[in-house]
Amino acid sequence: MSALITPSLVALDKSLGNDRADVIRRLAELVVAQGRADQVEGLFADALAREEKTATGIPGGIAIPHCRSTSVLEPTLAMARLDPKVDFGAKDGPADLVFFIAAPEGADQAHLKLLSKLARSLIKKDFTAALRSARNEQEIVDLVEEALEAAPAKREGAAPARSDAPAASTTSAASAVSPDPAAREASTPESATRAKRLVAVTACPTGIAHTYMAADSLVAAAKERGIDLQVETQGSSASTPLDPSIIEAADAVIFAVDVDVRDKHRFAGKPVINAPVKRGIDEPGVMVDEAIAAADNPNARRVADSSVPRADDDRAGESVGGQLKRALLTGVSYMIPFVAGGGLLIALGFLLGGYDITDFADDMVLNNSLWNLPTEFPETAQGAVGAYLGAVFFKIGALSMGFLVPALAGYIAYALADRPGIAPGFVVGAVAAFMNAGFLGAIVGGLLAGYVAMKIGKLSVPRWLRGLMPVVIIPLLASIVASGLMLLVLGGPIAALTVALNGWLSGLTGTGAVLLGVILGLMMAVDLGGPINKVAYAFAVAGLGTGAVDNQAPWQIMAAVMAAGMVPPLAMALATVLDRRRFSLAERENGKAAWLLGSAFISEGAIPFAAADPLRVIPAGMLGAAVTGALVMGTGVTSQAPHGGIFVFFAIGNVVMFVVSILVGMVISALAVVALKRLAVRRHTEKAAAESVAA
Repeated sequence: MSALITPSLVALDKSLGNDRADVIRRLAELVVAQGRADQVEGLFADALAREEKTATGIPGGIAIPHCRSTSVLEPTLAMARLDPKVDFGAKDGPADLVFFIAAPEGADQAHLKLLSKLARSLIKKDFTAALRSARNEQEIVDLVEEALEAAPAKREGAAPARSDAPAASTTSAASAVSPDPAAREASTPESATRAKRLVAVTACPTGIAHTYMAADSLVAAAKERGIDLQVETQGSSASTPLDPSIIEAADAVIFAVDVDVRDKHRFAGKPVINAPVKRGIDEPGVMVDEAIAAADNPNARRVADSSVPRADDDRAGESVGGQLKRALLTGVSYMIPFVAGGGLLIALGFLLGGYDITDFADDMVLNNSLWNLPTEFPETAQGAVGAYLGAVFFKIGALSMGFLVPALAGYIAYALADRPGIAPGFVVGAVAAFMNAGFLGAIVGGLLAGYVAMKIGKLSVPRWLRGLMPVVIIPLLASIVASGLMLLVLGGPIAALTVALNGWLSGLTGTGAVLLGVILGLMMAVDLGGPINKVAYAFAVAGLGTGAVDNQAPWQIMAAVMAAGMVPPLAMALATVLDRRRFSLAERENGKAAWLLGSAFISEGAIPFAAADPLRVIPAGMLGAAVTGALVMGTGVTSQAPHGGIFVFFAIGNVVMFVVSILVGMVISALAVVALKRLAVRRHTEKAAAESVAA
């Protein structure tokens, strides 16, 4: 294994710039100059993108910018002792010690463990003091190598660890505490007050530094308070789950995470303190104190249990707006498979059986078979076999689409109340479909059923009744309330509104249709899979079930949304071909993938480009997507499929114009982003020249 750091990778008492971006760029240049990476811009872009997610400054005047990058050839540490200091986002001020951790995209476990171990060493005051007093680059290298070779048992505030796991995935609060809860319990008199036991999970997007530093910080803070704290680090250098008996014995749990906790259900019902991973480094003592207080507070937030409605859980601090958005997006995500399968099957039915198959389908399916083909069928059908198979496909698709409204309502309710909300949600969705209230009825009914189920779940009931609540009482009462209101009060007005909305959409022609296409295109490109994008997509998918041969407006809207959503990733892919010099190596690699992602209608393929340069990429993408949306709506292109891009061409009406519209938008966006990048470079050059003349 080659050395992670050499004297040539150390810069002592130098100025590397005035802000964190300057410092990261200079350190990236140092790594490339030593042959450890092959592209400065790619490494710099990846490290800066990671920095923008979470600041890497930590208390004590230290910063640890880090990333995984395809530009890195071998795991590397570059270190700088800055003069003057530079702000890296730590609460206690700027940093003078900066370690830049550069890992290859496919770094091996051995190297990742060493990188993680170095990060853990940086929270020790004696180690950082030695770094500040080092007289030359070789002393820095010796100190780092000594820290990497140190036995884990010697770490301050940590339990003895296995010799084969220097970056252990579980850490005990004190070496004197037995890891066996039963043994500890036996050693304590029953009459004595039992010390609190805590468990924690730490995780960050990269899983190299913050994950392990937060774990050690929390362990040290717990040890100072005489608290037994066991930590599960869900990072890069392996992760061993906490023993179920340890979780069971814990009084509370701490989640110091920037990503979802894996297998979160293991902690269900435990009082929880949930915060970003950086808080576990900056305020470990505060988090431990909060967890101790939560353990004694019957009203504390708790980790959600999927068998009961979410009441006092780790989402308790969620705003009403956030709750509504999450519920709607959950409903749409679960509804999409019904719409996708149903829409594609209906499209196949029309392809084989002709557009008049709707008049023949029921009779053909019930009274014919492959051995008894129909004698009467549409003239546009592909013969008797095509007519029969078209009728079968159409009928299966129509039945699948029939679940659209109940599934949307059911899973909206599920997002609010977990499993007890599903039954009342599906029931109120079926009532909304019966009342012709459409997707608007599904949204209103699902929210109503979910909130009613959630409120009923919060009621205090006798112990003997608790087992019946999620499977009988909550579904029964929530169905009566939500469906009763839909039948008696809400269904009629919502149905009338739905009819009016469908009539307005059906009547859109000319300028009105083009304007709607522009709006939908802008929404699809503004946040690339974010909330605004999802609103436009949900609007198109929810209305897809109301489309018909004599009412193709919903199909046109779906086509506009899908085509516009394909433009940003395809445009970025084209831009990396038109002007390679304006893009880093990592971006050029992302551009290759973006061809496929864009073709399949995965707008998120443009996110790496937008994250690196949002002020140029996003406006350029919006421009092309708006043009594409307008062209699709203006030319009457339709789509009966909610997803798939060009791969569901058979479900696209006027597929030639669909492709032309996408190509036009793609070219416009690609040229726009290249022009904006060139303009930015020219302005930067002119500014630098002006400063040089002034000097």
